[in-house]
Amino acid sequence: MITLLLIHGFLDDINVWDDLVSELPDDARVIRCQLPGFGTRADEPSPDLALQALAAEAGQLLDEVDSDVIVVGQSLGTQVAELVAAGHAGKVTGLVLLTPVPLGGTRLPEDALGPFRALGGDPGAQRAARSALSPALTDAQLDRLTRTGAWARPDVVSRYVDVWNNGVADAPSTSDFTGPVLVIRGGADSFVTDQLVSTITPRFPQARERVIERGGHWVHVEFAAEVASAIVAFADEIAGRATSAGWRRAFAEQSRAGFAEAFADGVVLDATTLIEPVVGRDAVAAVLGVASSIYEALEFTAETTDGSTSYVQWRATAFGGMAIRGITILDRDAEGRIVSAAIHHRPLGVVLRFSAEIRDRLAGVIPSTHFLQETR
Repeated sequence: MITLLLIHGFLDDINVWDDLVSELPDDARVIRCQLPGFGTRADEPSPDLALQALAAEAGQLLDEVDSDVIVVGQSLGTQVAELVAAGHAGKVTGLVLLTPVPLGGTRLPEDALGPFRALGGDPGAQRAARSALSPALTDAQLDRLTRTGAWARPDVVSRYVDVWNNGVADAPSTSDFTGPVLVIRGGADSFVTDQLVSTITPRFPQARERVIERGGHWVHVEFAAEVASAIVAFADEIAGRATSAGWRRAFAEQSRAGFAEAFADGVVLDATTLIEPVVGRDAVAAVLGVASSIYEALEFTAETTDGSTSYVQWRATAFGGMAIRGITILDRDAEGRIVSAAIHHRPLGVVLRFSAEIRDRLAGVIPSTHFLQETR
């Protein structure tokens, strides 16, 4: 299950996410942040529109969340989202930036800002601007978005222009959020262009970019299914990283308890060192706790994630420097617990000796019939 905090952009409200949310898995948990001055908060008096204040308010929505969160922002909302993620690094495991603007602002000259300021109170101009920036929006989508923006007061619209244009004055060259980042932009967006995004993505140590060629500035409305799919895949990858990280940590600690913590109750272990699988959290943890202690050195060399499955490549030595190579396949459930692990070792001589060593050390704990028989 994934938990998302959604932060909308300029002239929008929480309903802008409806299409995207409808494309998410049924068990996805969604929290929507309504920025002051828009939507149901359009009549609030004199909201504080500093980015830091907006982020502090949005961050309060995470206080009651008891799970890891991916923060998703769009346009102006990406500036807020980055600050929220940086301020809640212990809870935020990923950041998605849709058609982002720089945290430090776009820094457009005043004459270029005039048309944006004039959007307040002018539904016709808003509709034309949205159509120009997102050519794939349908008439119905344009009508819906325009009705939303029409509620915003002209003075609030003008002040928000200053917010996203000025940004954070002392924005760091490298973001304070160091976790995984997915940047999604539309190839038809004439505002958030490839050139603008090229100044944003390098600020994040773990960023990747996805371009939806026909998408515009409201790519999450135009291509909701594609954006939702990208977010779910991103969440799966993060969960896979967490699963494999716990697996690597347990091996490093040679900890039976560490393995058990990562497993579902009915976890199944299959391996080239086993004649038949070992089933159950305690039994599997016992086998892996012993196996980890046999290695003299262990290095994880590569990993990748596909949906709920992670593939971890490794190499090790044992028995006085004998080289071992292998790959581990981990499958997890919706809560991120490992439900099956398949460990493939090579070469055969080491496999036989490894199996016999585990069998001998676990005599009386795990039936010897699970293990290969080696004559020594």
